[in-house]
Amino acid sequence: MKVSIIGGGGLVGSSAGFALQAGGIVRDICLVDVNPDLADGQALDLLHGSALLYDQRITSGGTEQCSDADVICITAGLRRKPDESRLDLINRNVSLFRSILTDLKKHGIRKDALIFVVSNPVDVLTYLAAQELGLPENQVIGLGTVLDTTRLRSLLAQRLNAPPTQVTATILGEHGDSMVPIWSAAQIAGLPLEKYPGVTQALLAEVEKRTRGSGAEVIKKKGGAGFAVGVSIADVIHDIALDSHRIQPISTVQNGAYGLHDVAISVPTIVGRKGAIQHIEIDMWPKEKAALQKSASVLRETIDKVLG
Repeated sequence: MKVSIIGGGGLVGSSAGFALQAGGIVRDICLVDVNPDLADGQALDLLHGSALLYDQRITSGGTEQCSDADVICITAGLRRKPDESRLDLINRNVSLFRSILTDLKKHGIRKDALIFVVSNPVDVLTYLAAQELGLPENQVIGLGTVLDTTRLRSLLAQRLNAPPTQVTATILGEHGDSMVPIWSAAQIAGLPLEKYPGVTQALLAEVEKRTRGSGAEVIKKKGGAGFAVGVSIADVIHDIALDSHRIQPISTVQNGAYGLHDVAISVPTIVGRKGAIQHIEIDMWPKEKAALQKSASVLRETIDKVLG
């Protein structure tokens, strides 16, 4: 399988490239960036370690390198300027993203290629990609709340001194302020969350608050997320490569699940070689379902503002 990462010279794209290299599942990794020297430097750095890891092909190039890719992962994006509003940043990123889509259409992509959007605002841009590329909706996915979910699980495990891999708690909805933790389905090692030693409502509220602020916290302390988003991206791509049919909270255009329509948003989704195979509806508290529907409304308002 070939994965081309647009924005591969940046922190997120190069972190994804390294996570894919360390995973050893993807055969061909290509870093694409508007700065060709940066992409080439990142690819060369990965290549230098290949003899200690796996037999993979690691290259760099322009958007034309996406024409034969199985998965096109788009991580390119702009950061907020001082005193810039969130809406202004969204408009700038939408403009950049449209130019990337134009380049993809110019060079052509495989009819069975999967478009994997990571750039923010990820839900809005996933919706835009689905609208403009004319691919079946299952072939256009966004990272959605995969990163938020792993942050929640990892921070909860840390507070409870529990094994992170045995924590199952999920965030759905927007990758943003209206995200919805689904506490009703959370477990640790198969045990209901409320039965686990040390769990209190105050602790859960504390973990949820820190999860919501995790992106800003990492930006403030080190300039931006890299490692965690890289392994989150690789986790989804590995599910595609292995046709795993694992359930992930990725963002896709909705057509009825949970009463959601015409918006890209994260719900539990079976992921495999064909992308988003099926949406899964789980039982949740009425207040959680209402919050999920509210999150969709927030996203729909943003889509109407920036995409018309």
